[in-house]
Amino acid sequence: MFGYVSINPQALTEAEKRRFRAFYCGLCRVLREAYGNVGRLTLSNDMTFLTLLLSALYEPDEQAYDERCALHPVKPHHAVTHACTRYAADMNILLAYYKCLDDAADEKSLRGKAGQAALKKAFMRVRADWPVQCQTVQESLAALTELEKAESTDLDALTRQSGRMLGACFLWRQDAFAPYLREMGDALGRFIYLMDAYEDYDADEKHRRFNPLRALHAQPDYEERMEEILTLEMSRCARAFECLPIQQDAGLIRNVLYSGVWGGYARLKEKRKEKQA
Repeated sequence: MFGYVSINPQALTEAEKRRFRAFYCGLCRVLREAYGNVGRLTLSNDMTFLTLLLSALYEPDEQAYDERCALHPVKPHHAVTHACTRYAADMNILLAYYKCLDDAADEKSLRGKAGQAALKKAFMRVRADWPVQCQTVQESLAALTELEKAESTDLDALTRQSGRMLGACFLWRQDAFAPYLREMGDALGRFIYLMDAYEDYDADEKHRRFNPLRALHAQPDYEERMEEILTLEMSRCARAFECLPIQQDAGLIRNVLYSGVWGGYARLKEKRKEKQA
């Protein structure tokens, strides 16, 4: 589920790029403090974005650090943490654990099994603190697995489960903002699932693995339909965001939603064009 949520650095000021990096380093710091180096290995831009979003919405007090670490031993780097960072770290562990679980089951991956074992203790702590999110992710992943095993052609049913997982993870609090945050997570989760399938399509065909886009790929307007569906999901996500009373870091968040998430898609389309040339 990780890897498609990022910034577009070319459209940001240097200050905005440093700001995003500070949230990334802050999440890394909290993962290390809470779960050790194994936690830090799960660090992702996806949950950095969640940290940024929740911080902009709830505006908790920030703690700033300038420090060196094992990954940056020479030059001090700036890190920002706050009350939302630990929640994002916990959701990072939750999603990473289930990704390892899914990899171990679907691909008999030794890496997946090793990751599952390494993260189990951390996951148990997260489950104790956030049982609703963990239950939702577990149920949705189980439903998604059954659909994929049956090689379902119902793309909406497949993406619905991925959306439900991330939608649950976006809910730090049950308050008036929760419906909009859930909608953002749901749409982003669907987008990520579709992007993952789009990227993996050729490899899945080569190795005769199920891919949810197989039926759509057979259509002559596949590329146009794919872009239309992805645009629809990100439009839903952006529309929900615009309903939230966010001013702090709003430009940085919009950079991710309106530009950054499309970077991977643009690169994949270019690769496909080169193969066809």
